Amino acid sequence: MTKLRCVDLFAGAGGLSLAAHNADLTVVAAIEKNAHACVTYRENLINGTQKTELYEKDILEITPQEILTAHFDKNAVCDIVLGGPPCQGFSTHRIKDSGVDDPRNTLVLRYFEYVAALQPKVFLMENVPGILWPRHEKFLKAFYSYGKKAGYKIKKAIILDARDYGVPQRRKRVFILGIRKDFSFKGNWPPKPTHGDELAVASRPNLQSWVPASKIFSAPLSPTDLNAIHMNHSQEMIDVFRATPINGGSRHQSGRILPCHEEHSGHTDVYGRIDPKEPGPTMTTACINPSKGRFVHPTENHGITVRHAARFQTFPDNFIFHGGLTAASQQIGNAVPILLGEVLLSEIKKGIQNGGIASQEKLGGG
Repeated sequence: MTKLRCVDLFAGAGGLSLAAHNADLTVVAAIEKNAHACVTYRENLINGTQKTELYEKDILEITPQEILTAHFDKNAVCDIVLGGPPCQGFSTHRIKDSGVDDPRNTLVLRYFEYVAALQPKVFLMENVPGILWPRHEKFLKAFYSYGKKAGYKIKKAIILDARDYGVPQRRKRVFILGIRKDFSFKGNWPPKPTHGDELAVASRPNLQSWVPASKIFSAPLSPTDLNAIHMNHSQEMIDVFRATPINGGSRHQSGRILPCHEEHSGHTDVYGRIDPKEPGPTMTTACINPSKGRFVHPTENHGITVRHAARFQTFPDNFIFHGGLTAASQQIGNAVPILLGEVLLSEIKKGIQNGGIASQEKLGGG
C-alpha cells in the first residue's frame, strides 16, 4: 500500500515529522525558518531513507502554490497537512490583553492558506490552550470560516494532555482536526486515552498508569552525547539547590527569599525539583532554566540537561539538537511529544485508509 503523503508546516526541529515517520507516513516537504531548528531537522531526519525536502524560509515568503507545483500532481496528492503555528501570542505567560492582535497570530490564517491550496484529505493543527481564550475569538472564527469556504469540516478544538497517552509529562495542548467535505474519514477522534491516574486505572482496567518522571532519569547519560549538558550555575544557586529537598522540593523550602517575595510568595514552581513519582512538568522553551519552572534535577544540584528535556518529549537519545543550550531548549519546548504525535497520526492514518471519497448523494449533491 502506498504511504500517505504529508507536508509539515512550522516544522521546528521535526517532532511531528519524526512522529509521522514512526507512523509510516511520508513527509514530502517541511517548512521552517529558524536556522538552528533547520540544522537539527536536516541532521536527524533527512538521510538516505527519508527524502523530505526542507524549505528554510519564512512561511510568508513561500507560496502554497510553490509547494503544490513542486510536490503534488494528480498522481501524487497531499493526504495530510501538519503543523502548529508559533503560539506566543496565545500563551498563558502573556498577561492581560497582550496577545490580542499579536502579528504572529496571523500565521494561524497563513497555515490555512496552505490547507486551502494543497487540499489534503485531513489537516491537523496544534497550539496552546490559550488560543481558545475569548480574547482570540476572532482568529478562531476566521479560521473556521476559512475552513468552511475551502471545503472542510472542522472538528471542535480539543485539549489533550500528553500524560494521558504515555508521555511522562503534564502537557496540555489544543488540536484541531479538519476533514475535507468530500472525504469520508473513518477513525476515532480524538484517540482514546491509554493512561490515567490511579482512580481512572481502577475503573478502567484497559488503562495503564501515568508514566512517572523517574523513567527519564533512570537511564544514564552517555558521555559522548552532545545534549547531555545543563546550565552552568553560580555557587550561590548550587547551594540553593543543595538546600532544596530532593524528589519534589520547592524553592521556599530552600530558605531562599528574594526582595520581591516580601510582597508576594512568587511562583511556587520556579527553582523547584522535579518529583520523580509524578509525570514531569510541561517542557517549555526555557525548560533547562530552573528560574523558569520546576526544572531542577530530582536529586542532583543542577537543572535538567537538554537530553532529559528531550526524553520528557519522548525524543530518542540518538536525536541530537543543534545550536547550543538555549536553542536546543527552544526546539524541544516547541515540539509535539513524539509518542503523542504517533498516537494521533496513527489514528488519522487509519481514518484515511478506511475512508474514501464520499458519493455526491452523501454530500447532498445532485
